[in-house]
Amino acid sequence: MPDSSTIVIIGSGLAGYTLIREIRKLDKTVPITLVTREPGYFYSKPMLSTALASKKEAGQLITTASEGMASQLEINILSQTDVSAIDTAAQMLQTSAGHIPYGKLVLALGADQLRIPLEGNAVSEVLTVNDLADYEKFRQAIVGKKKVAILGAGLIGCEFANDLVLGGYEVDVIDLAPQVLGRLLPEAAAQALQNKLSDAGVHWHFSTTVKTVNRNGDVLEILLANGDSIICDVTLSAVGLRPRVDLAKAAGVKTGLGIQVNRELETSSSNVYSLGDCAEVDGLVLPYVMPIMQAARALAPTLLGTVTMLSYPAMPVMVKTPALPTVVSPPAQGADGQWKTSTLEGGIEARFEAPDGKLLGFALMGSATTQRAALTKELPPILQSLS
Repeated sequence: MPDSSTIVIIGSGLAGYTLIREIRKLDKTVPITLVTREPGYFYSKPMLSTALASKKEAGQLITTASEGMASQLEINILSQTDVSAIDTAAQMLQTSAGHIPYGKLVLALGADQLRIPLEGNAVSEVLTVNDLADYEKFRQAIVGKKKVAILGAGLIGCEFANDLVLGGYEVDVIDLAPQVLGRLLPEAAAQALQNKLSDAGVHWHFSTTVKTVNRNGDVLEILLANGDSIICDVTLSAVGLRPRVDLAKAAGVKTGLGIQVNRELETSSSNVYSLGDCAEVDGLVLPYVMPIMQAARALAPTLLGTVTMLSYPAMPVMVKTPALPTVVSPPAQGADGQWKTSTLEGGIEARFEAPDGKLLGFALMGSATTQRAALTKELPPILQSLS
Protein backbone atom coordinates (compact mmCIF):
# COMPACT_ATOMS: atom_id res chain seq x y z
CA MET A 1 0.00 0.00 0.00
CA PRO A 2 1.25 3.53 -0.75
CA ASP A 3 2.45 5.81 2.04
CA SER A 4 1.27 9.34 2.70
CA SER A 5 3.95 10.87 0.43
CA THR A 6 2.59 9.07 -2.64
CA ILE A 7 0.88 10.76 -5.56
CA VAL A 8 -2.37 8.83 -6.02
CA ILE A 9 -4.28 9.13 -9.29
CA ILE A 10 -7.82 7.82 -9.71
CA GLY A 11 -8.56 6.92 -13.32
CA SER A 12 -6.63 5.02 -16.00
CA GLY A 13 -7.84 6.93 -19.05
CA LEU A 14 -5.84 9.28 -21.24
CA ALA A 15 -5.77 11.96 -18.52
CA GLY A 16 -4.39 9.70 -15.81
CA TYR A 17 -1.74 8.01 -17.92
CA THR A 18 -0.67 11.20 -19.73
CA LEU A 19 -0.15 12.90 -16.36
CA ILE A 20 1.99 9.99 -15.14
CA ARG A 21 4.14 10.16 -18.29
CA GLU A 22 4.64 13.89 -17.73
CA ILE A 23 5.61 13.30 -14.07
CA ARG A 24 8.11 10.61 -15.07
CA LYS A 25 9.81 13.00 -17.52
CA LEU A 26 10.58 15.17 -14.48
CA ASP A 27 11.02 12.65 -11.68
CA LYS A 28 11.79 8.93 -12.11
CA THR A 29 11.39 7.95 -8.47
CA VAL A 30 8.49 9.79 -6.83
CA PRO A 31 6.03 7.07 -5.71
CA ILE A 32 2.86 6.97 -7.83
CA THR A 33 -0.18 4.75 -7.35
CA LEU A 34 -2.90 4.49 -9.99
CA VAL A 35 -6.31 3.35 -8.77
CA THR A 36 -8.80 2.28 -11.42
CA ARG A 37 -12.00 0.30 -11.62
CA GLU A 38 -10.91 -0.81 -15.11
CA PRO A 39 -8.22 -3.45 -15.81
CA GLY A 40 -5.57 -0.73 -16.10
CA TYR A 41 -4.62 -1.35 -19.73
CA PHE A 42 -3.92 1.57 -22.06
CA TYR A 43 -5.89 2.10 -25.24
CA SER A 44 -6.84 5.02 -27.47
CA LYS A 45 -10.37 6.03 -26.50
CA PRO A 46 -10.82 8.26 -29.59
CA MET A 47 -10.50 5.10 -31.71
CA LEU A 48 -13.71 3.65 -30.27
CA SER A 49 -15.78 5.64 -32.77
CA THR A 50 -13.61 4.76 -35.79
CA ALA A 51 -12.63 1.10 -35.32
CA LEU A 52 -15.79 -0.68 -36.51
CA ALA A 53 -15.26 -0.34 -40.26
CA SER A 54 -11.77 -1.81 -39.89
CA LYS A 55 -13.37 -4.69 -37.92
CA LYS A 56 -11.14 -4.13 -34.88
CA GLU A 57 -11.88 -6.34 -31.88
CA ALA A 58 -11.75 -4.64 -28.48
CA GLY A 59 -8.54 -6.47 -27.60
CA GLN A 60 -6.81 -5.12 -30.71
CA LEU A 61 -7.27 -1.55 -29.43
CA ILE A 62 -5.22 -2.25 -26.30
CA THR A 63 -1.70 -0.95 -26.87
CA THR A 64 -0.24 -1.91 -23.49
CA ALA A 65 -1.51 -4.26 -20.77
CA SER A 66 -1.70 -3.19 -17.13
CA GLU A 67 1.52 -5.04 -16.22
CA GLY A 68 3.34 -3.30 -19.07
CA MET A 69 2.13 0.13 -17.94
CA ALA A 70 3.22 -0.58 -14.33
CA SER A 71 6.66 -1.69 -15.47
CA GLN A 72 7.16 0.99 -18.11
CA LEU A 73 6.15 3.87 -15.82
CA GLU A 74 7.41 2.33 -12.55
CA ILE A 75 4.09 2.79 -10.78
CA ASN A 76 1.82 0.73 -8.57
CA ILE A 77 -1.50 -0.07 -10.27
CA LEU A 78 -4.53 -1.11 -8.23
CA SER A 79 -6.81 -2.33 -11.03
CA GLN A 80 -10.49 -3.25 -10.78
CA THR A 81 -10.58 -1.28 -7.55
CA ASP A 82 -13.56 0.92 -6.68
CA VAL A 83 -13.11 4.12 -4.67
CA SER A 84 -16.16 4.66 -2.45
CA ALA A 85 -15.09 7.75 -0.47
CA ILE A 86 -12.38 10.37 -0.04
CA ASP A 87 -11.49 11.67 3.43
CA THR A 88 -9.80 14.96 2.55
CA ALA A 89 -8.94 15.80 6.17
CA ALA A 90 -7.12 12.50 6.78
CA GLN A 91 -5.91 12.35 3.14
CA MET A 92 -7.24 8.84 2.78
CA LEU A 93 -9.21 6.90 0.17
CA GLN A 94 -11.75 4.26 1.08
CA THR A 95 -11.61 1.56 -1.61
CA SER A 96 -12.53 -2.04 -2.30
CA ALA A 97 -8.82 -2.81 -1.72
CA GLY A 98 -8.79 -1.14 1.69
CA HIS A 99 -7.79 2.31 2.93
CA ILE A 100 -5.19 4.13 0.81
CA PRO A 101 -3.35 7.23 2.10
CA TYR A 102 -2.18 9.93 -0.28
CA GLY A 103 0.18 12.88 -0.24
CA LYS A 104 -1.40 14.43 -3.31
CA LEU A 105 -4.55 13.11 -4.97
CA VAL A 106 -5.53 13.57 -8.62
CA LEU A 107 -9.09 12.95 -9.81
CA ALA A 108 -8.97 11.86 -13.45
CA LEU A 109 -12.41 10.30 -13.30
CA GLY A 110 -13.60 10.98 -16.86
CA ALA A 111 -17.22 11.37 -17.85
CA ASP A 112 -20.31 9.24 -18.40
CA GLN A 113 -22.49 9.15 -21.48
CA LEU A 114 -25.66 11.17 -20.93
CA ARG A 115 -28.90 9.22 -20.94
CA ILE A 116 -32.01 11.02 -22.13
CA PRO A 117 -35.28 9.83 -20.53
CA LEU A 118 -36.96 7.28 -22.79
CA GLU A 119 -40.04 5.07 -22.57
CA GLY A 120 -40.81 1.62 -23.93
CA ASN A 121 -40.02 -2.02 -23.19
CA ALA A 122 -36.56 -1.89 -24.81
CA VAL A 123 -35.03 1.14 -23.07
CA SER A 124 -32.52 -1.18 -21.39
CA GLU A 125 -31.35 -2.30 -24.85
CA VAL A 126 -30.18 1.21 -25.81
CA LEU A 127 -26.38 1.00 -25.78
CA THR A 128 -23.65 3.57 -25.17
CA VAL A 129 -19.94 3.33 -25.98
CA ASN A 130 -17.75 5.03 -23.39
CA ASP A 131 -14.97 2.51 -22.80
CA LEU A 132 -13.47 -0.67 -24.20
CA ALA A 133 -15.99 -2.98 -22.50
CA ASP A 134 -18.86 -0.93 -24.00
CA TYR A 135 -17.22 -1.14 -27.42
CA GLU A 136 -16.97 -4.92 -27.16
CA LYS A 137 -20.65 -5.15 -26.18
CA PHE A 138 -21.69 -2.92 -29.10
CA ARG A 139 -19.54 -4.88 -31.57
CA GLN A 140 -21.18 -8.12 -30.47
CA ALA A 141 -24.64 -6.54 -30.71
CA ILE A 142 -24.23 -5.54 -34.39
CA VAL A 143 -22.78 -8.85 -35.60
CA GLY A 144 -25.06 -10.17 -38.35
CA LYS A 145 -27.30 -7.09 -38.12
CA LYS A 146 -28.02 -4.45 -40.75
CA LYS A 147 -29.67 -1.35 -39.25
CA VAL A 148 -28.38 0.90 -36.47
CA ALA A 149 -30.09 3.99 -35.05
CA ILE A 150 -27.97 6.64 -33.33
CA LEU A 151 -29.34 9.19 -30.86
CA GLY A 152 -27.27 12.34 -31.29
CA ALA A 153 -25.71 14.11 -34.28
CA GLY A 154 -22.79 15.58 -32.36
CA LEU A 155 -19.12 14.70 -32.65
CA ILE A 156 -19.38 11.08 -31.46
CA GLY A 157 -22.69 10.45 -33.23
CA CYS A 158 -21.31 11.64 -36.59
CA GLU A 159 -18.09 9.65 -36.19
CA PHE A 160 -19.99 6.46 -35.38
CA ALA A 161 -22.44 7.09 -38.24
CA ASN A 162 -19.58 7.44 -40.74
CA ASP A 163 -17.78 4.38 -39.36
CA LEU A 164 -20.92 2.24 -39.44
CA VAL A 165 -21.88 3.09 -43.04
CA LEU A 166 -18.29 2.34 -44.07
CA GLY A 167 -18.80 -1.04 -42.38
CA GLY A 168 -21.89 -1.70 -44.52
CA TYR A 169 -24.64 -0.79 -42.04
CA GLU A 170 -27.75 1.28 -42.66
CA VAL A 171 -27.73 4.19 -40.21
CA ASP A 172 -30.42 6.57 -38.95
CA VAL A 173 -29.38 9.54 -36.80
CA ILE A 174 -31.85 11.47 -34.62
CA ASP A 175 -31.14 14.87 -33.04
CA LEU A 176 -33.18 17.66 -31.46
CA ALA A 177 -30.96 20.23 -33.21
CA PRO A 178 -31.75 21.26 -36.83
CA GLN A 179 -28.26 20.22 -38.07
CA VAL A 180 -25.20 18.05 -37.43
CA LEU A 181 -22.58 19.28 -34.91
CA GLY A 182 -24.99 21.98 -33.73
CA ARG A 183 -22.57 23.38 -31.14
CA LEU A 184 -19.53 23.42 -33.39
CA LEU A 185 -20.39 24.25 -37.01
CA PRO A 186 -22.11 27.13 -38.81
CA GLU A 187 -25.12 26.14 -40.91
CA ALA A 188 -23.41 26.01 -44.32
CA ALA A 189 -20.55 23.83 -43.05
CA ALA A 190 -22.97 21.57 -41.20
CA GLN A 191 -25.03 21.15 -44.38
CA ALA A 192 -21.93 20.13 -46.32
CA LEU A 193 -21.01 17.43 -43.77
CA GLN A 194 -24.61 16.29 -43.59
CA ASN A 195 -24.78 15.98 -47.40
CA LYS A 196 -21.55 13.97 -47.61
CA LEU A 197 -22.72 11.59 -44.88
CA SER A 198 -26.12 11.32 -46.60
CA ASP A 199 -24.33 10.34 -49.82
CA ALA A 200 -22.48 7.68 -47.80
CA GLY A 201 -25.81 6.27 -46.61
CA VAL A 202 -26.77 8.08 -43.38
CA HIS A 203 -30.45 9.04 -42.89
CA TRP A 204 -31.15 12.12 -40.73
CA HIS A 205 -34.05 12.98 -38.42
CA PHE A 206 -33.56 16.54 -37.15
CA SER A 207 -35.57 18.82 -34.85
CA THR A 208 -37.12 15.84 -33.10
CA THR A 209 -36.33 13.37 -30.36
CA VAL A 210 -37.05 9.77 -29.39
CA LYS A 211 -40.21 9.08 -27.40
CA THR A 212 -40.26 5.29 -27.13
CA VAL A 213 -38.05 2.32 -27.91
CA ASN A 214 -39.89 -1.00 -28.09
CA ARG A 215 -38.81 -4.51 -28.97
CA ASN A 216 -41.08 -5.96 -31.64
CA GLY A 217 -39.92 -9.51 -32.33
CA ASP A 218 -36.46 -9.43 -33.92
CA VAL A 219 -36.36 -5.65 -34.35
CA LEU A 220 -36.52 -2.45 -32.34
CA GLU A 221 -39.17 0.13 -33.17
CA ILE A 222 -38.33 3.74 -32.34
CA LEU A 223 -41.17 6.26 -32.19
CA LEU A 224 -40.08 9.88 -32.68
CA ALA A 225 -41.74 12.96 -31.18
CA ASN A 226 -42.68 14.11 -34.72
CA GLY A 227 -44.72 10.94 -35.24
CA ASP A 228 -42.22 9.14 -37.51
CA SER A 229 -40.97 5.68 -36.63
CA ILE A 230 -37.69 3.90 -37.33
CA ILE A 231 -37.14 0.16 -37.46
CA CYS A 232 -33.62 -0.94 -36.51
CA ASP A 233 -31.65 -3.83 -35.03
CA VAL A 234 -29.51 -1.88 -32.54
CA THR A 235 -29.80 1.57 -30.94
CA LEU A 236 -26.78 3.59 -29.82
CA SER A 237 -27.06 6.69 -27.63
CA ALA A 238 -24.40 9.38 -28.22
CA VAL A 239 -26.07 12.54 -26.92
CA GLY A 240 -23.18 13.93 -24.89
CA LEU A 241 -21.05 13.51 -21.77
CA ARG A 242 -21.61 14.27 -18.09
CA PRO A 243 -18.45 14.78 -15.99
CA ARG A 244 -18.14 12.32 -13.09
CA VAL A 245 -18.42 14.56 -10.04
CA ASP A 246 -20.24 12.43 -7.46
CA LEU A 247 -17.15 11.11 -5.64
CA ALA A 248 -15.71 14.63 -5.32
CA LYS A 249 -19.05 16.15 -4.32
CA ALA A 250 -19.56 13.58 -1.56
CA ALA A 251 -16.11 14.51 -0.19
CA GLY A 252 -17.06 18.18 0.03
CA VAL A 253 -15.06 19.22 -3.04
CA LYS A 254 -16.72 22.05 -4.98
CA THR A 255 -18.37 21.01 -8.22
CA GLY A 256 -20.31 22.76 -10.98
CA LEU A 257 -20.47 21.42 -14.52
CA GLY A 258 -17.38 19.44 -13.48
CA ILE A 259 -14.99 19.24 -10.54
CA GLN A 260 -14.03 22.89 -10.14
CA VAL A 261 -10.30 23.63 -10.20
CA ASN A 262 -8.16 26.77 -10.31
CA ARG A 263 -5.47 27.44 -12.89
CA GLU A 264 -3.11 25.22 -10.87
CA LEU A 265 -5.73 22.45 -11.29
CA GLU A 266 -6.23 22.31 -7.51
CA THR A 267 -9.75 21.73 -6.21
CA SER A 268 -11.32 23.47 -3.20
CA SER A 269 -9.69 20.79 -1.01
CA SER A 270 -5.99 21.03 -0.23
CA ASN A 271 -3.76 18.52 -2.05
CA VAL A 272 -6.63 17.34 -4.28
CA TYR A 273 -6.34 18.09 -8.00
CA SER A 274 -8.33 17.21 -11.10
CA LEU A 275 -7.90 17.11 -14.89
CA GLY A 276 -9.50 15.62 -17.97
CA ASP A 277 -13.15 15.19 -18.88
CA CYS A 278 -14.30 15.52 -15.25
CA ALA A 279 -12.54 18.84 -14.54
CA GLU A 280 -13.94 22.36 -14.89
CA VAL A 281 -11.31 25.08 -15.38
CA ASP A 282 -12.59 28.68 -15.30
CA GLY A 283 -16.06 27.42 -16.21
CA LEU A 284 -14.73 25.34 -19.12
CA VAL A 285 -15.20 21.59 -19.47
CA LEU A 286 -13.33 20.54 -22.63
CA PRO A 287 -13.63 16.77 -23.26
CA TYR A 288 -10.98 16.60 -25.98
CA VAL A 289 -7.45 15.25 -26.29
CA MET A 290 -5.51 18.52 -26.58
CA PRO A 291 -6.81 20.10 -23.34
CA ILE A 292 -5.83 16.90 -21.50
CA MET A 293 -2.28 17.16 -22.86
CA GLN A 294 -2.00 20.81 -21.84
CA ALA A 295 -3.38 20.10 -18.36
CA ALA A 296 -1.03 17.14 -17.80
CA ARG A 297 2.01 19.23 -18.77
CA ALA A 298 1.03 21.93 -16.27
CA LEU A 299 -0.02 19.65 -13.41
CA ALA A 300 3.06 17.38 -13.41
CA PRO A 301 5.51 20.07 -12.21
CA THR A 302 2.92 21.45 -9.76
CA LEU A 303 2.60 18.04 -8.09
CA LEU A 304 6.39 17.93 -7.79
CA GLY A 305 6.61 21.34 -6.11
CA THR A 306 7.03 23.76 -9.02
CA VAL A 307 3.66 25.49 -9.21
CA THR A 308 2.67 25.91 -12.86
CA MET A 309 -0.39 27.73 -14.17
CA LEU A 310 -2.47 26.11 -16.88
CA SER A 311 -3.04 28.03 -20.09
CA TYR A 312 -4.95 26.82 -23.12
CA PRO A 313 -3.81 27.89 -26.58
CA ALA A 314 -6.28 27.62 -29.46
CA MET A 315 -6.95 23.88 -29.78
CA PRO A 316 -8.81 22.84 -32.95
CA VAL A 317 -10.88 19.66 -32.76
CA MET A 318 -10.58 17.03 -35.48
CA VAL A 319 -13.84 15.36 -36.47
CA LYS A 320 -13.04 11.86 -37.70
CA THR A 321 -15.48 11.70 -40.62
CA PRO A 322 -13.70 10.35 -43.73
CA ALA A 323 -16.75 11.31 -45.84
CA LEU A 324 -15.67 14.93 -45.26
CA PRO A 325 -12.65 15.41 -42.96
CA THR A 326 -13.38 18.35 -40.65
CA VAL A 327 -11.35 20.50 -38.26
CA VAL A 328 -13.16 23.03 -36.08
CA SER A 329 -12.11 25.63 -33.55
CA PRO A 330 -15.38 27.16 -32.32
CA PRO A 331 -15.41 30.76 -31.09
CA ALA A 332 -15.76 31.38 -27.36
CA GLN A 333 -19.36 31.27 -26.16
CA GLY A 334 -20.96 34.67 -26.63
CA ALA A 335 -18.13 35.98 -28.83
CA ASP A 336 -19.06 39.05 -30.88
CA GLY A 337 -18.71 38.34 -34.57
CA GLN A 338 -20.12 36.39 -37.49
CA TRP A 339 -19.38 33.39 -39.66
CA LYS A 340 -18.09 33.95 -43.22
CA THR A 341 -18.08 30.85 -45.39
CA SER A 342 -16.21 30.23 -48.65
CA THR A 343 -16.43 27.20 -50.91
CA LEU A 344 -13.08 26.00 -52.21
CA GLU A 345 -12.10 23.29 -54.67
CA GLY A 346 -12.89 20.13 -52.70
CA GLY A 347 -13.59 21.88 -49.42
CA ILE A 348 -15.11 24.64 -47.29
CA GLU A 349 -13.48 27.35 -45.22
CA ALA A 350 -15.68 29.01 -42.58
CA ARG A 351 -14.18 31.85 -40.53
CA PHE A 352 -15.75 33.41 -37.44
CA GLU A 353 -14.53 37.00 -37.47
CA ALA A 354 -14.89 39.81 -34.93
CA PRO A 355 -16.24 43.18 -36.18
CA ASP A 356 -12.62 44.37 -36.58
CA GLY A 357 -11.81 41.36 -38.80
CA LYS A 358 -9.84 39.36 -36.21
CA LEU A 359 -10.21 35.61 -36.49
CA LEU A 360 -11.98 34.13 -33.44
CA GLY A 361 -12.83 30.64 -34.75
CA PHE A 362 -12.93 28.47 -37.85
CA ALA A 363 -14.31 25.34 -39.46
CA LEU A 364 -12.27 23.72 -42.23
CA MET A 365 -13.57 20.86 -44.35
CA GLY A 366 -12.08 18.65 -47.04
CA SER A 367 -9.16 20.28 -48.88
CA ALA A 368 -9.38 23.36 -46.59
CA THR A 369 -8.13 21.34 -43.61
CA THR A 370 -4.57 21.97 -44.88
CA GLN A 371 -4.94 25.52 -43.53
CA ARG A 372 -5.37 24.32 -39.97
CA ALA A 373 -1.89 25.23 -38.68
CA ALA A 374 -1.81 28.66 -40.33
CA LEU A 375 -5.25 29.70 -39.07
CA THR A 376 -4.66 28.31 -35.58
CA LYS A 377 -1.76 30.77 -35.21
CA GLU A 378 -4.21 33.64 -35.77
CA LEU A 379 -6.61 32.57 -33.03
CA PRO A 380 -6.61 34.00 -29.49
CA PRO A 381 -5.82 31.53 -26.67
CA ILE A 382 -8.76 29.84 -24.96
CA LEU A 383 -7.20 30.53 -21.55
CA GLN A 384 -4.64 33.31 -21.54
CA SER A 385 -1.24 32.64 -19.96
CA LEU A 386 -1.00 34.36 -16.57
CA SER A 387 2.78 34.75 -16.64
